[in-house]
Amino acid sequence: MSTPEFSRLERIDTIGEGERSIAIVAGEAERAALATRFGLVSIDRLEATFRVKRDAAGVVARGAVSAAVVQACSVTDEPLPQTVSEEVALRFVTEQEAAAEEEIELDLDALDTMPYDGAAIDLGEAAAETMALALDPFPRGPNAAAALRAAGVISEEEAKPAGALAGLKGLLGKV
Repeated sequence: MSTPEFSRLERIDTIGEGERSIAIVAGEAERAALATRFGLVSIDRLEATFRVKRDAAGVVARGAVSAAVVQACSVTDEPLPQTVSEEVALRFVTEQEAAAEEEIELDLDALDTMPYDGAAIDLGEAAAETMALALDPFPRGPNAAAALRAAGVISEEEAKPAGALAGLKGLLGKV
């Protein structure tokens, strides 16, 4: 496994049962590499604060990730500045525990799990993944609708059922 672009390792033997605060900030080269990985125009800022502690089931990290990124409009390719502000609640479990874990239904208080190698957790990778998951996968800028219309793409509202179902909506309205 290769080293992530934004890696901030915290050794497990330095994390106790008492909560400890850790703040991390991605440097310019790290942000550029992450922008390439996630298909972004740029990442202007990526930072996170975590409160980390051990418990019986692993290592728990809670905190917040914030970022300023530029995405490309999925239609026009125009740059779209976006901000991310996400709360984080993670449980780091060993890779063996993660592989053995069955899929379970999570309640609202459940923590997302991230595997680690048993020696250190990577808060940088946790922040990068949190940022990426918070972004709109198909962002549209203010000119997207006009570009789609010009290309002949119709909206869902304009689409009409064809064939045998064409009159169904009208018939249902009469009942």
